[in-house]
Amino acid sequence: MEPIFITEVTKIKNNKKFTVQDSVIREIKLEIYINDKRLVALMAAPTDLKELTIGYLMSENIIENIKDIENLEVSSEDDKNYKAYIKATINEKNIKKLDTEGVIVSGCGRGESTQISLKAIEAKIIKSDFNIDAKLLFKEMGEFYTQCPLYEQTGCVHTAKIYIDDKIYFIGEDIAQHNTIDKAVGKALVAGHDITKSFLMVSGRLSSKMVAKAVMHQIPILASRTASTCRGVNIADKFGLTLIGFVRGEKMNIYRNPSRINV
Repeated sequence: MEPIFITEVTKIKNNKKFTVQDSVIREIKLEIYINDKRLVALMAAPTDLKELTIGYLMSENIIENIKDIENLEVSSEDDKNYKAYIKATINEKNIKKLDTEGVIVSGCGRGESTQISLKAIEAKIIKSDFNIDAKLLFKEMGEFYTQCPLYEQTGCVHTAKIYIDDKIYFIGEDIAQHNTIDKAVGKALVAGHDITKSFLMVSGRLSSKMVAKAVMHQIPILASRTASTCRGVNIADKFGLTLIGFVRGEKMNIYRNPSRINV
């Protein structure tokens, strides 16, 4: 299904009212079934649904390695309801945590993320010496929005980009901000890339949910054109993530762990 829907809208401009055709993004429900059991439902844009499924399950540490996936199929009942069926070796304990120990975070709507716990801190601390030049981040952030077709057409989606090198990058676009990271991560992992030696850019705020996803995937640098929340800064500080906001023109605010950015 095409992710774009064309509809009639009424505009007011220069004291004139007129009707035009406009593009809006579609929104669907994706139910994820793992080993024949329903796990969760996500609201999403109808693109890259397999990659979204993989990224989400690995973000929550339910699947620990992409090689643990035996099969993944996505089907649709109609144009609003989709289902992902995945066969994989899973971490049963983390599925139970998802049900019983969820923490409500500031994602889009009611989001839950359980897998960064006090017990797991040492295992998830990012100790990578990966680093980049500030000029590279300025350049990539400046080009970011020109590489996002759904944003260009609708202005109604969030975006994420994982940069591997000058020729390789992966874009995720969705109505839900945290889904964009899952889609971009899913694409990169399916393509066989080591995302622990990459950096991640996102279009929106650096909430706790977004920062936690970067930590879970051991991505050492996370940047945005906008700001971080206090909890986002605290998570970055605790787990060794380089967290950067307000990357605009030739300016940026590095909230934590600035050593990975060279000037």
